[in-house]
Amino acid sequence: MFPPQATSAGLSRTGFSGFYFVNYVFETALDREVGQALDENSILRFAFETAALNVPAKYDVLQDHTIEQVASNMETGSHDSSRLLRLSDEEKNVLYISSGFEADNGLLDQTDENTKTYRVIRQEDSYYIQTGITVNALDRILYLETLKDVSEVFRERHLGFSVYRRVTILMLVFGTVLMLVISSWLTKPIRLLTRATKRMAAGDYGYRARQISNDELGQLTTDFNHMANVLEENSNKLEEEIQAREDFVAAFAHELKTPLTAIIGYADMLRSRKLDEEKSFLSANYIYTEGKRLEAMSLRLLDIIVTKKEEVQFQLVPAASLFEYLKDMFASHTEMEFHFQYESCMVRAEANLIKSVLVNLLDNACKASEPGSPIEVRGKLTERGYRFEVKDVGVGIPREEQKNITKAFYMVDKSRSRSKNGAGLGLALCAEILLLHGSKLEIESEPGKGSCISFVLPDKGGSLCLRRGAVFRH
Repeated sequence: MFPPQATSAGLSRTGFSGFYFVNYVFETALDREVGQALDENSILRFAFETAALNVPAKYDVLQDHTIEQVASNMETGSHDSSRLLRLSDEEKNVLYISSGFEADNGLLDQTDENTKTYRVIRQEDSYYIQTGITVNALDRILYLETLKDVSEVFRERHLGFSVYRRVTILMLVFGTVLMLVISSWLTKPIRLLTRATKRMAAGDYGYRARQISNDELGQLTTDFNHMANVLEENSNKLEEEIQAREDFVAAFAHELKTPLTAIIGYADMLRSRKLDEEKSFLSANYIYTEGKRLEAMSLRLLDIIVTKKEEVQFQLVPAASLFEYLKDMFASHTEMEFHFQYESCMVRAEANLIKSVLVNLLDNACKASEPGSPIEVRGKLTERGYRFEVKDVGVGIPREEQKNITKAFYMVDKSRSRSKNGAGLGLALCAEILLLHGSKLEIESEPGKGSCISFVLPDKGGSLCLRRGAVFRH
């Protein structure tokens, strides 16, 4: 946008230039008219002196009536009807004057034998050039004055200034409109950004400023929209986290309500009445089972909280040791058919946390499978790193449920999970642990055909898997 000072200065320079040009044309024309008037005055003097010499010599001195006659002949014989004459004697008394010659004696008083004089005078609405010169005729010194009408020159000046004013006003109006258009165009990106900020301040985080140029303001618009995208993403994440916390609290309260109600009910029954041995055993067993489920849920919640806050120290761990640990942990699960197959390799991880992930995955596979079903536990080296897989042929997970199974307290089949002391926290803990290792759960599942849940410990710069060994099968 052009600053007002620059605009004012430009208009001032334009105004001065226009005034100077019109005035220059006027002065040039006036000087030309003055030159012509003086030349005509000199010609008239020469003509008068010549006419005086041709007058019959009756007297030694030129008579006044002869002067009047010569002046009258000069006036009537002239082709210029706008020229007026006045002749005065040595005492500057008027001898002849044209009709309409109304000038005072100011110029006559300044005229002498050695001086040509002129001035510009105004009579009513007309302008004249008055010239004065001495005439030497037959030993007489006369004073010849002329009036030349130059009103047209002044009218042209007036017309020039009038046209100039109109053109100047037109230019001012046009310049103002042009400046407004240019200013509006230059500031349009700023107005769009202002509108976007107001819309976003009002809560419309999806609104974006329209980019209309590729200059610095266009880049500013791009950066603003990028910032708005980041803010919207962060806002959505915050809303999702808030919703997740609310869902977590609701689910936690629900998970606590069911076992606590049962525990309180059975405990009250044991306290308030005398039961036979079998009913007492069943009541006590139900209280014990629900208590263990609450204990497991509390421990899992504690593990999740600790995992989020704890700083993990990674070490080189043999992959074989992790699989051997699983074999020992599930050696008592004789109702399942386990198959272990892995490649020997050194991985960089926190061993106890990875063991917890594998135990949870294997435990979930057992809960999802019928007794006697095969469960495969595999480990292999890939381009991305070392891959752990746990595969079962159990109930499977519907596709629409797969994205939710890592949420706390989320269970695909709540009745089945609760019957086996599940609380829906195992996979949530696994997700947090793998996040610390730069990994995540990968789920392949089909209802009724089983699931394959895996994760990859990444090989960063070749430092993760240091030695590849033989393949072990069990």
